[in-house]
Amino acid sequence: MCTEAEKSGELCCKSAGRMVNILSNQLKRRFLVPDDGNELTMLQRHMLHFIIVGSMHQDIFQKDVEAEFQIRKSTATGILQLLEKKGFICRESVERDGRLKRVAPTEKALAMRERVMQSLRCAETQMLQGRSGYLYAGAGPNVQEPFLQGAGL
Repeated sequence: MCTEAEKSGELCCKSAGRMVNILSNQLKRRFLVPDDGNELTMLQRHMLHFIIVGSMHQDIFQKDVEAEFQIRKSTATGILQLLEKKGFICRESVERDGRLKRVAPTEKALAMRERVMQSLRCAETQMLQGRSGYLYAGAGPNVQEPFLQGAGL
Protein backbone atom coordinates (compact mmCIF):
# COMPACT_ATOMS: atom_id res chain seq x y z
CA MET A 1 0.00 0.00 0.00
CA CYS A 2 2.73 2.46 0.89
CA THR A 3 4.70 1.64 -2.24
CA GLU A 4 1.71 2.60 -4.41
CA ALA A 5 1.35 5.90 -2.52
CA GLU A 6 5.08 6.57 -2.79
CA LYS A 7 5.02 5.99 -6.54
CA SER A 8 2.12 8.39 -7.01
CA GLY A 9 3.74 11.04 -4.78
CA GLU A 10 1.01 10.85 -2.15
CA LEU A 11 1.49 10.82 1.57
CA CYS A 12 2.02 7.36 2.99
CA CYS A 13 2.52 6.01 6.48
CA LYS A 14 6.31 5.81 6.08
CA SER A 15 6.57 9.43 4.98
CA ALA A 16 4.29 10.68 7.74
CA GLY A 17 6.15 8.77 10.44
CA ARG A 18 9.48 9.94 9.12
CA MET A 19 8.33 13.56 9.02
CA VAL A 20 7.04 13.38 12.60
CA ASN A 21 10.41 12.01 13.69
CA ILE A 22 12.30 14.73 11.79
CA LEU A 23 10.05 17.46 13.20
CA SER A 24 10.52 16.10 16.70
CA ASN A 25 14.30 16.12 16.39
CA GLN A 26 14.33 19.63 14.93
CA LEU A 27 12.17 20.96 17.76
CA LYS A 28 14.37 19.34 20.37
CA ARG A 29 17.39 21.06 18.90
CA ARG A 30 15.89 24.49 18.37
CA PHE A 31 13.31 25.46 20.94
CA LEU A 32 15.16 24.78 24.14
CA VAL A 33 16.95 27.10 26.50
CA PRO A 34 19.36 29.22 24.46
CA ASP A 35 23.01 28.28 24.87
CA ASP A 36 24.52 31.42 26.35
CA GLY A 37 27.81 29.81 27.24
CA ASN A 38 26.33 28.51 30.49
CA GLU A 39 27.88 25.10 29.80
CA LEU A 40 24.68 23.09 30.16
CA THR A 41 24.40 19.73 28.48
CA MET A 42 21.49 19.05 26.16
CA LEU A 43 19.65 17.04 28.82
CA GLN A 44 20.21 19.78 31.41
CA ARG A 45 18.82 22.31 28.94
CA HIS A 46 15.81 20.04 28.27
CA MET A 47 15.15 19.77 32.00
CA LEU A 48 15.58 23.48 32.58
CA HIS A 49 13.15 24.20 29.75
CA PHE A 50 10.64 21.76 31.28
CA ILE A 51 11.00 23.43 34.69
CA ILE A 52 10.82 27.00 33.34
CA VAL A 53 7.72 26.38 31.23
CA GLY A 54 6.04 23.85 33.52
CA SER A 55 6.37 26.00 36.62
CA MET A 56 4.22 28.64 34.95
CA HIS A 57 1.19 26.36 35.37
CA GLN A 58 1.88 24.03 38.30
CA ASP A 59 4.39 22.98 40.91
CA ILE A 60 7.13 20.75 39.52
CA PHE A 61 8.62 17.97 41.64
CA GLN A 62 11.50 15.60 40.99
CA LYS A 63 9.05 12.77 40.26
CA ASP A 64 7.58 14.92 37.45
CA VAL A 65 11.05 15.32 35.94
CA GLU A 66 11.66 11.57 36.23
CA ALA A 67 8.37 10.80 34.49
CA GLU A 68 8.78 13.43 31.76
CA PHE A 69 12.26 12.28 30.75
CA GLN A 70 11.80 8.61 31.68
CA ILE A 71 14.94 8.57 33.79
CA ARG A 72 15.79 6.96 37.10
CA LYS A 73 15.66 8.79 40.39
CA SER A 74 19.46 8.80 40.73
CA THR A 75 19.90 10.35 37.27
CA ALA A 76 17.31 13.04 37.97
CA THR A 77 18.90 13.77 41.35
CA GLY A 78 22.34 14.24 39.81
CA ILE A 79 21.15 16.55 37.03
CA LEU A 80 18.94 18.60 39.34
CA GLN A 81 21.83 18.95 41.79
CA LEU A 82 24.02 20.32 38.98
CA LEU A 83 21.30 22.77 37.91
CA GLU A 84 20.97 23.84 41.54
CA LYS A 85 24.75 24.23 41.89
CA LYS A 86 24.86 26.39 38.74
CA GLY A 87 22.10 28.59 40.16
CA PHE A 88 19.27 27.74 37.75
CA ILE A 89 16.92 26.01 40.19
CA CYS A 90 16.23 25.72 43.89
CA ARG A 91 14.32 23.15 45.89
CA GLU A 92 11.67 24.39 48.27
CA SER A 93 9.61 22.48 50.82
CA VAL A 94 5.86 22.51 50.35
CA GLU A 95 3.42 23.07 53.20
CA ARG A 96 1.23 20.02 52.63
CA ASP A 97 4.13 17.54 52.96
CA GLY A 98 7.54 18.38 54.38
CA ARG A 99 9.10 15.48 52.52
CA LEU A 100 8.22 16.93 49.12
CA LYS A 101 10.57 19.45 47.56
CA ARG A 102 9.25 21.65 44.79
CA VAL A 103 11.75 22.31 41.99
CA ALA A 104 11.55 26.01 41.22
CA PRO A 105 13.44 28.16 38.72
CA THR A 106 15.64 30.85 40.27
CA GLU A 107 15.79 34.47 39.14
CA LYS A 108 18.65 33.47 36.84
CA ALA A 109 16.40 30.92 35.10
CA LEU A 110 13.35 33.21 35.13
CA ALA A 111 15.41 35.87 33.35
CA MET A 112 15.68 33.37 30.50
CA ARG A 113 11.93 32.59 30.42
CA GLU A 114 10.96 35.22 27.83
CA ARG A 115 13.78 34.17 25.50
CA VAL A 116 12.73 30.53 25.90
CA MET A 117 9.10 31.38 25.11
CA GLN A 118 10.12 33.60 22.18
CA SER A 119 12.34 30.84 20.82
CA LEU A 120 9.47 28.36 21.14
CA ARG A 121 7.03 30.68 19.35
CA CYS A 122 9.54 31.33 16.57
CA ALA A 123 10.24 27.62 16.08
CA GLU A 124 6.52 26.82 15.97
CA THR A 125 5.87 29.61 13.46
CA GLN A 126 8.67 28.43 11.20
CA MET A 127 7.52 24.84 11.49
CA LEU A 128 3.93 25.72 10.63
CA GLN A 129 5.08 27.74 7.63
CA GLY A 130 7.32 24.89 6.48
CA ARG A 131 10.46 27.04 6.59
CA SER A 132 13.96 26.74 7.88
CA GLY A 133 14.39 23.01 7.44
CA TYR A 134 11.49 21.97 9.68
CA LEU A 135 9.94 19.93 6.94
CA TYR A 136 11.83 17.19 5.24
CA ALA A 137 13.25 18.98 2.22
CA GLY A 138 13.31 15.87 0.05
CA ALA A 139 9.65 15.07 0.66
CA GLY A 140 8.32 17.57 -1.86
CA PRO A 141 4.99 19.38 -1.82
CA ASN A 142 2.96 16.22 -2.51
CA VAL A 143 4.03 14.91 0.89
CA GLN A 144 4.40 18.17 2.83
CA GLU A 145 0.97 19.63 2.00
CA PRO A 146 -1.14 16.56 2.93
CA PHE A 147 0.96 16.03 6.06
CA LEU A 148 0.34 19.57 7.27
CA GLN A 149 -3.36 19.37 6.37
CA GLY A 150 -3.79 15.96 7.99
CA ALA A 151 -2.09 17.22 11.14
CA GLY A 152 -4.45 20.17 11.27
CA LEU A 153 -1.62 22.58 10.64
